[in-house]
Amino acid sequence: MGAEGALGTGTGSAGIAPMRGWSGKILGMLIERVGVVGCGLMGSGIAEVTARAGLEVTVTESSPALAEAGMARVAASLRRALTSGRLSEAEHDATWQRMAFGHDLGALADCDLVVEAVAEHEPTKIDVFGRLDALCKPSTVLASNTSSIPIMKLARATKREAQVIGIHFFNPVPVLPLVELVTSLLTSAQTASDMEQFATERLNKTVIRSRDRAGFIVNALLIPYILAAIRMLESGFATADDIDTGMVKGCAHPMGPLRLADLIGLDTVRAVAESLYDEFKEQLYTPPSLLLRMVEAGLLGRKAGRGFYEY
Repeated sequence: MGAEGALGTGTGSAGIAPMRGWSGKILGMLIERVGVVGCGLMGSGIAEVTARAGLEVTVTESSPALAEAGMARVAASLRRALTSGRLSEAEHDATWQRMAFGHDLGALADCDLVVEAVAEHEPTKIDVFGRLDALCKPSTVLASNTSSIPIMKLARATKREAQVIGIHFFNPVPVLPLVELVTSLLTSAQTASDMEQFATERLNKTVIRSRDRAGFIVNALLIPYILAAIRMLESGFATADDIDTGMVKGCAHPMGPLRLADLIGLDTVRAVAESLYDEFKEQLYTPPSLLLRMVEAGLLGRKAGRGFYEY
């Protein structure tokens, strides 16, 4: 993350004052300012839902260009919500006014909660947590949106292990209601209670609790399923369309496993699979060769325009 000045702030229509937090104090802390590190698909969604909940949100990226791209991503999502009638014009403008985008990690120093949403790469996340620990005020809770990396590994990069927790959202964040709350052996009961209440009462999410094991609940079940579909395709057993149609029409899944992999991002699927294999050493978690070659070729799914399907 850059140490230069902030890139800029989002601005909405004049005359609509931003809401400064909310009046209800959750168990141990009052959350008024939320920071989000990373503004890709997940980070932008987390920033949006938090701002729509009435909180001040500061988003940081690693460069001015990425901050601009993240700001554009959030703006486009808010426009879609406005056009579809999910947001009124006043709500749209007020949400936008509550958000600031930049590339200075130091802008998060006064946040009450910081959610890390950078790439699913353990060394990068550990570095971010160490830097956040050094610059944030002592009461700040540091949360990770990791989909697979054990929270203990991130907590140990800080001197506030009791205030480090996993808050795993699901893509698209403004639509999907689930949050996995993951506590390490050192996360305090107070932090866990505060964050569960924040997610349920402020963000209106459904919370499930997971122990601190790679993949947590959802991905520990989902990734082997997706890898099995990739192996089936790789072996020539069935086409991508037939595999996906079978699971949609035969099992009432809303999306087949290969289209779902494209939506998640094949680089993320690989990273989660590798994290699961490192933890459990079971062959079902081994990334298939086809997945590895597609990631190497940049065929990452929807975000790249091509994966198992073209977009």
